[in-house]
Amino acid sequence: MFKNLYPVLLATVLSVGAAFGLSGCAAPSNPTVASSDDPYEAQNRKVHAFNRQLDKEIVRPVSKTYVAVVPPEGQIVVSNFADNLALPSSIVNNLLQGNIQGAGQNTLRFVVNSTLGLAGMFDPSSDFGLIEDSSDFGETLHVWNAPQGAYLELPVLGPSSQRAAVGTVVDFITNPLGNISNSHYRKYSRTAQVAAALGKRSQYGSTIDAVLYDSADSYSQSRLFYLQNRNFTLGGTDETEYDDAYFDPYEDIYAE
Repeated sequence: MFKNLYPVLLATVLSVGAAFGLSGCAAPSNPTVASSDDPYEAQNRKVHAFNRQLDKEIVRPVSKTYVAVVPPEGQIVVSNFADNLALPSSIVNNLLQGNIQGAGQNTLRFVVNSTLGLAGMFDPSSDFGLIEDSSDFGETLHVWNAPQGAYLELPVLGPSSQRAAVGTVVDFITNPLGNISNSHYRKYSRTAQVAAALGKRSQYGSTIDAVLYDSADSYSQSRLFYLQNRNFTLGGTDETEYDDAYFDPYEDIYAE
């Protein structure tokens, strides 16, 4: 048992050091300048161009095909299954944050959906009032007062920050379901996660298209949208140089 916990503990310790260390290295000499949160803008823009092209040529058309071929009921089943797979990771982060209520609620939700919901394909727990308290290790680092660090755009994954990027790596390593050796389970779980992501791309297609293809500067819009959304997710307590700039993805950006 302790051998299995060692990689988790090691990853946690290293990630905390990395989150604080990277943020410290990126600390600007003039923090009043808005661009100080994005010292890697030149590199980020190159990654953004790659991600935009990837979305245009592959992700967006494939997502449209997915929703056209798979009926809505099937999409819901896939989304439920993928969401259930993410619950153990949320439970771990709930505990690391001292959120006992969230951990208990997510645990009950996982048990109910994994049994009565047939491995998470259905969501009876919502009928019982067991709403998901989603979390990630990036939020855990925030609770532990690790600074957000510089803005980053990651290949394929998209907008992030130094702290959130570290959290993504740790969540991948420490996900309890990620250590299951059953190859069939891993194949089905990964397929479901990709399919669910395609479903979300279609669901929020108009907003994503407005940011990526209808804005004068899709990189700046993506950065602003991510930072504001992340700040909202963290309860509005994450300070950023961009907080005073409001961006409404549904607004006509070309209107006078």
